[in-house]
Amino acid sequence: MHNTTEKSVKERYLDLLSQQFNNKEELATEIINLESILELPKGTEHFVSDLHGEFHAFQHVLRNGSGNVRSKINDIFQDTLTQKEINEFAALVYYPEEKLKLVKNSFTSKESLDAWYITTINRLIKLVTYASSKYTRTKLRKSLPQNYVFIIEELLYKSNKYNNKHSYYQTLMNQIIELEQSDDLIIGLSFTIQHLVVNHLHVVGDIYDRGPEPDKIMDTLIDYPSVDVQWGNHDVLWIGAYAGSKVCLANLLRICARYDNLNIIEDAYGINLRPLLTLAEKHYSGDNSAFKPKNAEALSQSEIEQITKIHQAIAIIQFKLEAPIIKRRPDFEMEERLVLESIDYKHNEATLYGKTYPLEHTCFQTIDPNNPNELTEDEQEVINKLLLSVQQSEKLKRHMTFLMQKGKLYLPYNGNLLIHGCIPVDENGEMESMVIDGEKCYGRDLLDHFEYFVREAFDHKDIHDDLATDLVWYLWTGKYSSLFGKRAMTTFERYFIKDKSAHKETKNPYYYLREDVKMCKKMLKDFGLDPEEGHIINGHTPVKEIDGENPIKANGKMIVIDGGFSKAYQSTTGIAGYTLLYNSFGMQLVAHQHFNSKKHVLLNGGDELSIRRVVDKELKRKKIRDTNTGREIQEKIDVLKVLMHDRFVH
Repeated sequence: MHNTTEKSVKERYLDLLSQQFNNKEELATEIINLESILELPKGTEHFVSDLHGEFHAFQHVLRNGSGNVRSKINDIFQDTLTQKEINEFAALVYYPEEKLKLVKNSFTSKESLDAWYITTINRLIKLVTYASSKYTRTKLRKSLPQNYVFIIEELLYKSNKYNNKHSYYQTLMNQIIELEQSDDLIIGLSFTIQHLVVNHLHVVGDIYDRGPEPDKIMDTLIDYPSVDVQWGNHDVLWIGAYAGSKVCLANLLRICARYDNLNIIEDAYGINLRPLLTLAEKHYSGDNSAFKPKNAEALSQSEIEQITKIHQAIAIIQFKLEAPIIKRRPDFEMEERLVLESIDYKHNEATLYGKTYPLEHTCFQTIDPNNPNELTEDEQEVINKLLLSVQQSEKLKRHMTFLMQKGKLYLPYNGNLLIHGCIPVDENGEMESMVIDGEKCYGRDLLDHFEYFVREAFDHKDIHDDLATDLVWYLWTGKYSSLFGKRAMTTFERYFIKDKSAHKETKNPYYYLREDVKMCKKMLKDFGLDPEEGHIINGHTPVKEIDGENPIKANGKMIVIDGGFSKAYQSTTGIAGYTLLYNSFGMQLVAHQHFNSKKHVLLNGGDELSIRRVVDKELKRKKIRDTNTGREIQEKIDVLKVLMHDRFVH
């Protein structure tokens, strides 16, 4: 019985598949096409991480493909154009709309502008030809601006060998200009080039928090042709809030207040903060220095006071909301974080980890010393309203759904392991275990369990206190979380305790063991990857280049690409982020200088880029056959050959 069912499934599958191919020739053409694609060079992967809402810097890195666009322009034009012309041309490819306006204003006659159009379109066509040289014509066609496919293909495959088409091409160009299509064509070609030089984008976590425009980054990623995301701790916080975790929501609002980013909540996502403001105004003072927003230079005194009040109100709600989770989940091993119970309210001190500290900057107006974790009626009402507002936000729904569709906790891809934070290990490099739902999990299995429960929480947004929702918060702050990677988050201590030793957050041993080649190979093996060939690509911890820290660790097995897009970190890192390129020849690490402004690039064409370090020289050029996509194509070929044998070869 089992065999017949299996057979009929296979038959049905082949029936469905055969509907795509009317005859043997069509099927043969498809097999030939796919087999040939396997022999093409692998496309360029672009890795970015820890974007933290810095939309403009991210957009620049995306548009210049971490210097890849510039190197292609140099390859073709370095002998025929001056440096100034190359800079001008590069700025046009990055920001065509804005650059066109500047260029057009600089011409005094229509003739000279038209001549510029013809030269520029021809250069762009040259660059498209070069940037697409490792793709099939079909793939290139899909990348072209749809309205101009015919015109561009004519110009791309221009052959005037017999001089029969000279006036045809001339008329084609003249008509483009006459019918005022040149601007649109230039913009379309520029975006095509940006997408051709990078075949696939990996975002190794942390799109959200700290910076002002994560929503714009999300919109850009949604429109990007080929992308995946490895969730960071800040992304999971936002997923958790949307999935119904009130404590994740309180954390998220607290961070937005801290970095003066509440307009993301109100303006970008349309969430009403009025109830929270009313509560804050009622109970809290505006001059508590521990809760003043960072980056407050542009704010008026009354705005600073308002945010300071909100910041206190939401922090206290957060501490209260943590306690019931810690109590109902003994497996989380977080009893030490029952911070409001550690306070002696009479003497204004707290005992944490066996040591007593005096408290300052306190704001405990809504806390009942006899029942410190209990929310007041007002607080309860405010957090319920906020959660409803978050879950009703159409834009947030779209962004979070995208994160779920394109995101994972980790990703084995083309032989490398992409992971935002860490793999929790002890001092001896053994995988740390955690009990989840009665089951002891560690290593890859632990991460798979975490991911399963994140999806579970997302699928049941109306349930707010189940294990799944609690685990999303645990990923943000728990000691065995692969995203947090520290023993405890000392938020309470940083606000209320002066003694810096109480602020210390001990990192998981992973962060020093990842310098060890053997350790990295062991982890690669645990995730089913070839330890000799593969690399681990990490984000999460800013690389302190200023102190001589090297982003390439363990003889190239470990690459840390968070050099800090976040402006908050640039003073400690001395750099504005690393990105990574991986093409068919190997890997290149790109270090970025602080991104000044789009205006600077438009006027001077200067790229905020520095050296590329070669991580790994491929001995043999990698083909599509050697990649994840190649494996999928091979599976498809195998099925099509079965179909050919079954239906057409008799």
